Amino acid sequence: MKNNLKQFRNNLNLSQEELANKTGVSRQTINSIEKGKFDPSLSLVFKLLNVLECSLNELFVYEHH
Repeated sequence: MKNNLKQFRNNLNLSQEELANKTGVSRQTINSIEKGKFDPSLSLVFKLLNVLECSLNELFVYEHH
């Protein structure tokens, strides 16, 4: 699933490590989500939306297959 995580994180001047700490996951998890290699759990999605102050549709791009 495509996402705009890196852009929103950069807009808030957060490092991957800082975002990971705020959401209770590892930096590697944030990196994997940004690269589209890992789909976060629903609970992590809500934590990301809260920290990044954006909507689901802004953060994730649903692609029809």
